[in-house]
Amino acid sequence: MRKLALNDEILLKIEKPARYIGNEVNSVMKDLEKVDVRFAMCFPDVYEIGMSHLGIQILYALFNKREDVWCERVYSPWLDLDKVMREQSIPLFALESQDPIKEFDFLGITIQYEMCYTNILQVLELSQIPVHAADRTEEHPIVIGGGPCTYNPEPLADFFDLFYIGEGETVYNELLDTYKQCKAEGKTRLEFLEAAADIEGIYVPQFYEASYNADGTLQTFSVINNHAPEKIKKQVVMDVTESVYPSAPVVPYIKATQDRVVLEIQRGCIRGCRFCQAGMIYRPTRERDIEKLKSYAREMIKNTGHEEISLSSLSSSDYSQLEELVTFLIEEYQGQGINISLPSLRIDAFSLDVMSKVQDIRKSSLTFAPEAGSQRMRNVINKGLTEEDIINGAGQAFEGGWSKVKLYFMLGLPTETEEDMKEIARLSDRVARRYYEIPKEQRNGKCQITASSSFFVPKPFTPFQWAPMCTSEEYVHRASVVKHEFQQQLNRKSLKYNWHEADVTVLEGVFARGDRRTAAVIEEAYRLGCLYDSWTESFNNDLWMKAFENTGTDIEFYTLRERDTKELLPWDFIEIGVSKAFLKKEWERAKEGIITPNCRENCSGCGAAKFGGGVCYEG
Repeated sequence: MRKLALNDEILLKIEKPARYIGNEVNSVMKDLEKVDVRFAMCFPDVYEIGMSHLGIQILYALFNKREDVWCERVYSPWLDLDKVMREQSIPLFALESQDPIKEFDFLGITIQYEMCYTNILQVLELSQIPVHAADRTEEHPIVIGGGPCTYNPEPLADFFDLFYIGEGETVYNELLDTYKQCKAEGKTRLEFLEAAADIEGIYVPQFYEASYNADGTLQTFSVINNHAPEKIKKQVVMDVTESVYPSAPVVPYIKATQDRVVLEIQRGCIRGCRFCQAGMIYRPTRERDIEKLKSYAREMIKNTGHEEISLSSLSSSDYSQLEELVTFLIEEYQGQGINISLPSLRIDAFSLDVMSKVQDIRKSSLTFAPEAGSQRMRNVINKGLTEEDIINGAGQAFEGGWSKVKLYFMLGLPTETEEDMKEIARLSDRVARRYYEIPKEQRNGKCQITASSSFFVPKPFTPFQWAPMCTSEEYVHRASVVKHEFQQQLNRKSLKYNWHEADVTVLEGVFARGDRRTAAVIEEAYRLGCLYDSWTESFNNDLWMKAFENTGTDIEFYTLRERDTKELLPWDFIEIGVSKAFLKKEWERAKEGIITPNCRENCSGCGAAKFGGGVCYEG
């Protein structure tokens, strides 16, 4: 019998004990006597969200393919268990073996969004690992971070020994081999970190030093250990077809946020929206071979028992063999009760035809993401979508039987005017009007248009990385302008409008573009009790404001000012392939409202061709 880390008394007292017991279908158990390296893979959020993350499933499969490595999983304990673990001094444990994380060689943390930063400190503290990398000894695991937020790792630099910049399938094996060798030779923690810094894509924060100008901007960012490179190069898997993929992913006992088989059809995006970090950092676009995808679909359905297959991509419509793949899935699983989910599609005739075959039209809604209400703003952000495209797409959907449409917008974008804001409501109304142009007897009930707006956060490695943000009051004001305009519309009874939390947006903005000094704010906020900050029920903005005050940190320095394009940015030491010169050019084109064609229409010379493959070399 496996011995559980939590006794029955605790498990019966807490919400969803299945989050903590492990032993799920397809989880990997190994003999400890036969492994040399133990790796705890952490998603710093609740189990249901972490279990929905494809990246962890890929690395879990990659590491556990090796006989000498055992990779286990760990998630942030929910608030009820967090309290019990502190009261009873129970160290945080891995799901598979139920052993304490502090006994592992590595603690790997995937960092997907800024509002999980306090959860990272929770994981370290509950694991009984010193929060600061500088305080760790030979007894402690090596703490390594990966994921999209590591493209500006500086706000977390104090807390991590290493960061892995890029896609995990490339040099992780080399890193694990290096660790094994250092361990066998009795080398110190520092000697291992130096050997790791010699591996391309690995960033060791303690080997670099930042200095600042009198105005608070970054003056220098210098190497202080001769093993550390001046620039860290992003790691990219060029042959995604042959890279490791989890054909038997772990199946949770309880419903995860995304309880389905996920087929990653491609990486990267050809579109070049100027606000989108993923579209820049995952360049170039690389497609998976269709025959391999068909084979994965069969294996994963058989190995999991899931009743839904989702096609994962930043822009599924741009996958060149989408029609063949979708037709195969529909035919293969017809009559078996398996749904096909197609997120991130452009709404065109083909997509609607497919969706009519795989969705219950009467119940489901379609999603469009115009991002901006006016054509001028859509040109500024390089959306590549005209009002005609939007209205025609909606019209085809309505004629196909749909009556519910969701529209996603962004407020606070660079150069936005009040007229641009009001156009969000007007465009939504024009979509509703298109529905009422259909003869009454052919309509499917009442039309429902739900418009949502998030607030703009400038991200590193985008053309908008130099752009100013708004205050939370200004974001709320802009949302109220839009809401008021909705109330003036002819079809207001068919329209619904909601918006994102403005206070959270401002914090995301601080840490998206923060430097090392912002680490003190994260630590102070955590000390004051901030945790699960992306969850509305546990987010406390007053505590965050107190943390800024207590540390003497000026929020507006990080959010409101427009950066000079000559300013040294905290993430400038990372090379993602896309050049700073290209981003500057796109920033200027944005201000002029000039569209840049997508990668298949015309190469814009972004720099990603240096990786030697993908869309840059098609044909």
